[in-house]
Amino acid sequence: MNHGKMHFQETAGLYAAAALLRLVLFAFFPGLPDLLTARVELSTAVTSFKRLQEGLFLYNHNVSPYDGGVYHQAPLLLPLFSLLPDPATYPIFAYILYIIVDLLSADALYKIAESGEASASRLFTSARKERKWSGYIVAALFLFNPFTIATCMARPTNVFTTCAILHAIAKAVAGNPFTSMLALSFATYLSMYPILLLPPLILLAYDRQHASNRISSLPQFSVVNIAAVALQLSILFLGSYLLSGSWEFLASTYGIQLTLTDLTPNVGLWWYFFVEMFDSFRAFFLGVFWLHLSCYVGGLSIRLRPQPLAVLTLLLGIFAIFKPYPSVADTTLFLGMVPLFRHVFPLLRYTFVTTSTVLYSTFLGPAFYYLWIYAGSGNANFFYAITLVWSLGQSLLVSDLAFALLRDEWEVERPEMVGKEIRQI
Repeated sequence: MNHGKMHFQETAGLYAAAALLRLVLFAFFPGLPDLLTARVELSTAVTSFKRLQEGLFLYNHNVSPYDGGVYHQAPLLLPLFSLLPDPATYPIFAYILYIIVDLLSADALYKIAESGEASASRLFTSARKERKWSGYIVAALFLFNPFTIATCMARPTNVFTTCAILHAIAKAVAGNPFTSMLALSFATYLSMYPILLLPPLILLAYDRQHASNRISSLPQFSVVNIAAVALQLSILFLGSYLLSGSWEFLASTYGIQLTLTDLTPNVGLWWYFFVEMFDSFRAFFLGVFWLHLSCYVGGLSIRLRPQPLAVLTLLLGIFAIFKPYPSVADTTLFLGMVPLFRHVFPLLRYTFVTTSTVLYSTFLGPAFYYLWIYAGSGNANFFYAITLVWSLGQSLLVSDLAFALLRDEWEVERPEMVGKEIRQI
C-alpha cells in the first residue's frame, strides 16, 4: 500500500502536467484537433475519428454502421462513444477521454519500467542492469513525446489498442496472467494484429508468475492462456453480434485488414504497392505481406527467449513498419517501450542516422503530401518515397536495438569480449 502511495505522489505532478498541456492545446488551438484528425499520418482507414463519428451517426439512427462502407472499427466502440455528448458540439468530453487513455498508458509503462524486467528477467541478467531509467522518466518520455501529443489530439481509436497492449504487458510483469490475456484480447478485438504478441506475452507471464499459484509446465501454461484468450475473444465477438445484429462487422473490421480493400494513403508500405498491383497477383502478395509480418514472431520468441519483454518491444517496432494500416500512433507505442532498454543504449551503433532519418521524414512528410494532394506539383510517388524514408528510420532503430540486445547477451556469456569490436562475416 505504501509503495502504491509513493508511486501516486511521484507521478501525480507528471500526469497533471501532461493532462494540462493537452487541455491547453485543445483550448487555445480549437482548430488543431480537426486539422490533425484529417492527417493521413495520424488517422488511417481503420482508426480515424472522423470515420468513427460517421459510424456513430448511423448507429444512433438505427442504421447498420457498416452499411456505408466507411466505418471499419470494432462495434463495441459505438455504445462507448454514444454515451458521450456529441463530439461536434461538446468536443471536451472526447478530449478528456483521450487524455485519460494516454495517462493510463503512461501508468502501465511506469509499472513495466519499475519492475526492472527489461534488464533483469528470470533467465537473463544484463551486466549493465544498473544503468536504467526510473519509471518516472520512461512515463515522462512517453507523455511528452510530440508524436504522442499529436496522436492524442488527432483522436484515432488505436490509442485504445496502445493502452490495452501496455496493460497486457504490465499485468504479465506483475504476475497476473489472466488479466494480461484479457487486455490482449481487448487489443486484438480492436485492431487484430496484437494477437501476434501472444507467444512472447505468454513467455513473459510464465516467467513472472507468483510462486503461490505457479504452473510449472510451459505447455500447460500456454494452453490455459490460449484458451483464456479464445474465450474472451468469443465473448467480445458475441457481444458485437448481439449489438449489431449480424456478423457483418467481421468482414468490415478484420476482413479489410486481411484483404486491404481500402487503399487510402497512410505512412505504411502496403497502400501504394497494392494500388499499382495487377488484380491477378493481389491474393499472392497479400499472403506474402501477411506472412512477412507474422514470421518474425516465432524467430524472435525463440532466439530471445531469455528476454520476452525485448521480443515484445521489437515486435511492436516491426508492426509499426509492416502492418497494413500503420500510423504515427503505432510508432509512439514502440518509442514508448524503447527507453526501458536504457542499459543497452551505449551499444547502439546508428543513433545519429536513425534520429536524423526519422526527423527528416517527420518534417518533409506533410510537405510532400501537400505537394501531391493540394499543390498538384507532385504525385503519389512523392509521398510514398518519404514514407519509405520514415520506415527506413524505424527499421534502423529496430535492427540496431536487436543488435544491442544480442551483443549485451553475448558479453554476459563471454566476458572476455567486452568492449571489443565484432564483425559479422
